[in-house]
Amino acid sequence: MEWTDEGIVLSARKHGESSAIAQLLTGHRGRHAGLVRGGAGRRIRGVLQPGNQVSASWRARLAEHLGILTVEPMRARAANFLSDSDRLAGLSAACAVAEVVLPERQPHRGTYEGMMTLLDEIERSESWPLVYVRWEAGLLAELGFGLDLGSCARTGAETGLAYVSPRSGRAVGAAAAGEYRDRLLPLPAFLVADGRGAGRALPATLGDLRDAAADGLALTGHFLARHVLGDRGGALPPARARLVERFSRRNTIPSDISVR
Repeated sequence: MEWTDEGIVLSARKHGESSAIAQLLTGHRGRHAGLVRGGAGRRIRGVLQPGNQVSASWRARLAEHLGILTVEPMRARAANFLSDSDRLAGLSAACAVAEVVLPERQPHRGTYEGMMTLLDEIERSESWPLVYVRWEAGLLAELGFGLDLGSCARTGAETGLAYVSPRSGRAVGAAAAGEYRDRLLPLPAFLVADGRGAGRALPATLGDLRDAAADGLALTGHFLARHVLGDRGGALPPARARLVERFSRRNTIPSDISVR
């Protein structure tokens, strides 16, 4: 058995004296692991940093075996974030979530392409936290648990959407929430088509952006834990928890800086 594909490094863990077991998100074979000989050495260890894009070849005698991976660097991303702890946290969280929630060896081309877009946005855009939340929402949809944010579950209205039912994943309008308001999850306006929401504009400052991202992470995190990881105790990876904690610290970024 043998294949060659492009992939994103999700993790690499030392195995034995000099090797490593790497987890990749590949373009055509989904999440796939393999033994990288020499992967704990200085040269290859730098290639196996989470977020790096590689060309990978895998071979094994039988399909069910762990197999041997050889990797060649295509695009090094991890080193670009060493001086920006927020962006590094975003990259680490995306890789950790993909490793935990995606089934092994099942193609998810949409998730792979979405992650490539996300990593590009983390590198170049101040609005990358919103892209991160959209990526997790897309991940839910790819796994069969997509959120229904097109209209209010109670009235059918397509405007004034402000909440999401924590059970059904359907949007609820501000006017229709009634006495259930405190039991619903906030719906950030940026997740609603055409920016529809309860009178809220898309984030205009980095402070607003962080608040919107925090609400978005709470929303997608709830459904990832409930529907995708429920049979495993609903435990999202620590790297994601650290990202959530960062966005809860409103005072770390001046709120009057524009993100336009």
